[in-house]
Amino acid sequence: MIKLNVGDIVRLRKSHPCGSTDWKVMRTGMDFRIQCLGCQHQAWIPRIKLERNLKVILQSVEENGMN
Repeated sequence: MIKLNVGDIVRLRKSHPCGSTDWKVMRTGMDFRIQCLGCQHQAWIPRIKLERNLKVILQSVEENGMN
């Protein structure tokens, strides 16, 4: 299981129809809400599908320990 936090910027293997492959993680859990950095479109994607399509984590936001 890959550790992803809200605010992380990730690159996926397939591009969005707008041409961008970079996404920002907006919400985590069983399903992820991600936002395209090209056109700002938001989409829900299951964790398993996101982890399988993840190419690289471009920018990681550190978790600050607040609950």
